[in-house]
Amino acid sequence: MRRIFTLIVIVLITACASPKYTVDDGRKVNEELLGHIRSFGAGEQVLRPAISRSAALKDADCDTQWELPFSVATSYDWTEDERVAWVRGLGVDERITVVGAAPDSELKLRDKIQDIAGYSRENSEKMLLALAERRDAGSPFDIKLFSGKTLRVTPFKVCRGYARLAPPNTPKAQDYHWLLSLHPLEVAQANLTEDEALWAVLWTQGLSEEGGARMKAYAYGTRIAGSLYQVFTVVSGLKGAALAANAAVSAAQSAAAAAATEALKKQLIEQASAVAASKLRGELASSAQRLTQNQAIGAMQQAAANRGSLTGVGWVAATVFDKADAWAYIRLEKLNANPLAGFSLHQKLLEQGLTANSMVLDAERMAALSKLADARGRGDEVAAILGGTKPEDLQFELTDMPLAGAPAGFSYDNPTGLASAGQPYARGLIESMLSMPVESVSSR
Repeated sequence: MRRIFTLIVIVLITACASPKYTVDDGRKVNEELLGHIRSFGAGEQVLRPAISRSAALKDADCDTQWELPFSVATSYDWTEDERVAWVRGLGVDERITVVGAAPDSELKLRDKIQDIAGYSRENSEKMLLALAERRDAGSPFDIKLFSGKTLRVTPFKVCRGYARLAPPNTPKAQDYHWLLSLHPLEVAQANLTEDEALWAVLWTQGLSEEGGARMKAYAYGTRIAGSLYQVFTVVSGLKGAALAANAAVSAAQSAAAAAATEALKKQLIEQASAVAASKLRGELASSAQRLTQNQAIGAMQQAAANRGSLTGVGWVAATVFDKADAWAYIRLEKLNANPLAGFSLHQKLLEQGLTANSMVLDAERMAALSKLADARGRGDEVAAILGGTKPEDLQFELTDMPLAGAPAGFSYDNPTGLASAGQPYARGLIESMLSMPVESVSSR
């Protein structure tokens, strides 16, 4: 009897000492945040397989980086209500949890990581750094799950340019850098097909390949190990990264507002009001209905405004968006995927009024990419995707509108488009994070 009592006491003490993880207790949470968390998960579940598919390129001419066959998230360091939202939306608690996985990944959705190559800490920031370091070493390593399983993970090489989604807490964040492109969550809201997700991944890699030299001419962060950027490449939803993204968004919005002309502001307000009114009238209520040509033109103008509003390294990246389009098109062909996925993604985003991202083509990009498709005998297919409207018709109508379709021309001698160096996010979110330490790393 004494032994039984002793065992019970030991079990109780052990249970009390074990960390408690957040569970969904049914409380009311921020529904908008919950929706963004679910969009984030949906995006990760289609992007990670696409990243894995891109490895088949084995392009000898591109710079490379290491990737993992799965993506993760954690609610570590968020408020209690936010942590409940993460559990409800994706089954994610304070532990590192898998939210996206390639078909051949040993780790599956909602698996929770306990040990990385023999390293284990309750602090998820430290665990994420360890995961990034093992990934970048490029060699197979073991991961132990909280379920007790130990699995072998093998990083794989892809062309440089991480494709990542904005944190659910900062869904509008976007930045474009030769190391990583951060896409706003609205891209994931388009219900991406496999080929559209592959387009987004290859476009991001193409941006790095085609614009890397230009971007490095203005900014070249060299610190990666132990930086917030390193953690961000593994999970964008960590609190420190989300707070940095929020600050960068605010800075970019201020810069864009200062640069916009009154005519541009008025035009965009009128276009947004027209689209909103048409939605109220039910014009876009059915997926079978299409945007009118004027609505499509207005949306493309807004896409041009988004491109022109980018600052820092992102502004330099914007000067080669068209080259990234062509790079992605050609490589989708090489992978036997549908190279017109860029057009279909563009159209889906337009029809949903989601234009503050780089996947919507403005006039210049539409003209260049449709010319490439037409040269390959696919012009009629492009017109069908665009609802029967030929790209040249859109281009003709756009020439009568005052809004510029792209940022000012690039010049190595002209820093136009870059914000003041005295501003903390003058060179963009990604470049800034390269010099930001993860606060708790020092106690590792």
